[in-house]
Amino acid sequence: YSEDEQPDELRQRKKPKSSEKEPAKEEEIDDIPIPERAPKYVLFQRFAKIFIGCLAAVTSGMMYALYLSAYHERKFWFSNRQELEREITFQGDSAIYYSYYKDMLKAPSFERGVYELTHNNKTVSLKTINAVQQMSLYPELIASVLYQATGSNEIIEPVYFYIGIVFGLQGIYVTALFVTSWLMSGTWLAGMLTVAWFIINRVDTTRIEYSIPLRENWALPYFACQVAALTGYLKSNLNTYGERFCYLLMSASTYTFMMMWEYSHYLLFLQAISLFLLDIFSLEQSDKVYEVYKIYIFSLFLGYLLQFENPALLVSPLLSLVAALMLAKCLQLNVKKGSFVAKIIKVINFYLVCTLTITLNIIMKMFVPHKENGHMLKFLEVKFGLNMTKNFTMNWLLCQESLQAPSQDFFLRLTQSSLLPFYILVLIICLLSMLQVIFRRINGKSLKETVTLEDGRIGERPEIIYHVIHTILLGSLAMVIEGLKYIWIPYVCMLAAFGVCSPELWMTLFKWLRLRTVHPILLVSYYFFFPRLMTELMELQEFYDPDTVELMTWIKRQAPVAAVFAGSPQLMGAIKLCTGWMVTSLPLYNDDDLLKRNENIYQIYSKRSAEDIYKILTSYKANYLIVEDAICNEVGTMRGCRVKDLLDIANGHMVCEEGDKLTYSKYGRFCHEVKINYSPYVNYFTRVYWNRSYFVYKINTVISFQS
Repeated sequence: YSEDEQPDELRQRKKPKSSEKEPAKEEEIDDIPIPERAPKYVLFQRFAKIFIGCLAAVTSGMMYALYLSAYHERKFWFSNRQELEREITFQGDSAIYYSYYKDMLKAPSFERGVYELTHNNKTVSLKTINAVQQMSLYPELIASVLYQATGSNEIIEPVYFYIGIVFGLQGIYVTALFVTSWLMSGTWLAGMLTVAWFIINRVDTTRIEYSIPLRENWALPYFACQVAALTGYLKSNLNTYGERFCYLLMSASTYTFMMMWEYSHYLLFLQAISLFLLDIFSLEQSDKVYEVYKIYIFSLFLGYLLQFENPALLVSPLLSLVAALMLAKCLQLNVKKGSFVAKIIKVINFYLVCTLTITLNIIMKMFVPHKENGHMLKFLEVKFGLNMTKNFTMNWLLCQESLQAPSQDFFLRLTQSSLLPFYILVLIICLLSMLQVIFRRINGKSLKETVTLEDGRIGERPEIIYHVIHTILLGSLAMVIEGLKYIWIPYVCMLAAFGVCSPELWMTLFKWLRLRTVHPILLVSYYFFFPRLMTELMELQEFYDPDTVELMTWIKRQAPVAAVFAGSPQLMGAIKLCTGWMVTSLPLYNDDDLLKRNENIYQIYSKRSAEDIYKILTSYKANYLIVEDAICNEVGTMRGCRVKDLLDIANGHMVCEEGDKLTYSKYGRFCHEVKINYSPYVNYFTRVYWNRSYFVYKINTVISFQS
């Protein structure tokens, strides 16, 4: 062989030798115990991911609570104010809630304080109320116990302790939303984006900056925890221990939420509807859904007992719906899934549940005496055009901004923050995927037990479908009543952030578009909006109301302790908090008697005679009358929504609709006439104090009325 040919021949001879040695080498490599490190590495990676995510969630909640505290201080200069000036920052019904917290701290014992609140006759004249039941004062009871039990009275002032608890709960609120988005998307980056959107859109996500003690600020954090636990509980790949933990957390948070807010059972009713529809679509095992129903029943009856046998819980639509679902489950037949008979039974079951719910609710209202929320039904009738009314209270409620339809500014704000476009995109993708799954079930195709990323079937995940249905229900109501946006928008932030950061959602979309690769999209909003948040903290704001401070100071120094004051409900709440004096009305709208009182006291701004006003005030044992210049000379932006306009409509002194009969009043507007100090007004009322905003009149003891 030549030298050129020799290397080729040698190579051909060496090839079989090398091929014979390769299996031996592979066997030797397999015998080496290297693969034991792989599970440890995966475990460590998973632990690190969970640890970083939990740290980010807790840090986000703490930073948000600190942000609220700093913003509140910069807005009100709280630390530099006297106690009276601090209390004036609590407006309307917030003042009432905080005043009872003060009363609990002044009580000689906790038992005595609770008794005085449940048999309260020192707030509203001629009326004894159970303030704990009627105003859901359980947060104030808990706060007062914690303040005294922890020895905080030697460290921190009561007002700082109170608002600190509320700000801390808001931190828990944000953390729960973080965890929910994380559970849905599989990445804690979705939680970070949820928090960013929540803070950016906080004008539409929370009212904490304006009214700290509101019941919703105490209750919604627990509802967010319940939703987070429910999200984990509905996941298909959850282990036994995780499922048990989610169930216990869901039980505790559901009951606590129900105790904190009188309207909580309505929100849980919407959640129960979402779970019912989830069960109808067969997107989750019915056993889990019915376990949640049991939590509802337990919370309702325990709440009924501990809320002084509150009849509102027995006649609530939540109890009727859950009872109907339980009865329908007992009547269900064991039929093979996917068959035609099973589909017919599903339709019958849906009709049966709806019919039973309405029937049970009607029966409960017939046998359970209740007066709860009768005005709410009347309001909804007028709101949806089913009825017309000239009633002052109904029209006043309709004129409240929070009870009207959302304005264009609302949608503009959500669009500018990029929240609304991403939410609509995510919602459309999830809905289409959900419909795809439903059609598969109708055609008899079974769902996959485990859904992988490459499948692109996000509509098969029950926790996702639950959130889609829930946000649609909440959004539908928020489109009618703007005040419900504070419940809806936080979950819009969560769902949009989940979709933006979820590879599975984008895989679903790209599979429809027949694309093979997925590039998960992550929107980093912190860097864009962080400077704006810091600017808000640096801005110097000032809340100063010297006229109200002077009024409260005069009352505490000059008015008798047994005096009863009459005026607008919002001002009466401030007087109750700042002075402790008895009032004729309160800014509460869940009691028919208080609503009637408010309407009668508001007559001081109508075209009624001095004698009529005097009779109204003395019927409530009022000693002093306070006229507010802001209401008397109000220049409203919306036609017919000023207090004096609503009173004129109710009294027939103004034409509201074509065909209405106009009643001429021979009297001028009382709030104007009483300031002139001429007869007969001086016979009934004597001005004892005034400033730029308030006029205080002592109600005289008159023996005989002048015609």
